[in-house]
Amino acid sequence: MQEGTIPEVQAETEAAVDWLTQLKNVVIEYAPAVIAALAILIIGLFVIKIIVRLSRRLMNKRGIDTTLQKFLGDLLGWTLKILLFVVVASKLGVETTSFAAIIGAAGLAIGLALQGSLSNFAGGVLIMIFKPFKIGDLIEAQGVIGVVKEIQIFTTHLNTPGNKLAIIPNGTLSNGNIINYTAEGTLRVDHVIGVSYDADIKQTKEVLMKVLTSNDKVLKDPEPTVNVSELADSSVNFAVRPWVKAEHYWDVYFKVLEDAKIALDAAGIEIPYPHSVEIQKEG
Repeated sequence: MQEGTIPEVQAETEAAVDWLTQLKNVVIEYAPAVIAALAILIIGLFVIKIIVRLSRRLMNKRGIDTTLQKFLGDLLGWTLKILLFVVVASKLGVETTSFAAIIGAAGLAIGLALQGSLSNFAGGVLIMIFKPFKIGDLIEAQGVIGVVKEIQIFTTHLNTPGNKLAIIPNGTLSNGNIINYTAEGTLRVDHVIGVSYDADIKQTKEVLMKVLTSNDKVLKDPEPTVNVSELADSSVNFAVRPWVKAEHYWDVYFKVLEDAKIALDAAGIEIPYPHSVEIQKEG
């Protein structure tokens, strides 16, 4: 039994020695490349961290929106990490041509699948860079009027006067007309109020001007104005135009209408309205 086991032990020993020899040869052959790849990986991650941090500081100095800073910083970081991964793989002897082809094909497929989203992303970047409006501004865009509640990468949220949340894609928002009512700090409230042709123009102007000057939210500078704007079919129309701070726009808008009606009634000045005329047919 013992004589039969010695050759087997010797064979196993020789196999182990051969395996260790091959392992040593592999380690000797690939160790420099592995060590270099690990060094590139560690140093590369450290450098990427520094680059991303410096880019965010630069964007902060340029006044770029915080949301955009974070998004662009993350995008830059992941792009550099992908490039670092390709370099490390190349250092280990992996063919990187296939990686480039795969990344290119994936980028094309994602671009085609997310055309609308990419358009919204580009619009969000443009809005955050050029800042046609900011959070808290009253704007009109895409047929919606509201106060800007939040500016995200893909959409902008508005609070409408009825306290409804309007979500507008940034792609269409950046490519359309935008009216920013808050940007200049003051707004002009435009009303057209018609009175009877029998009314005295001077008296009417005095009554309407008093309505404006008695409102503490109407600005003294620029001065409010009341002027005849049209001689209409059944009324003399007055352009009533007070100036207000942006946050007082709606308060003054409704208050002036109410006070003008009360003041004109008190002064005996008629506000004409259409009268229906019945025509009787002879039977």
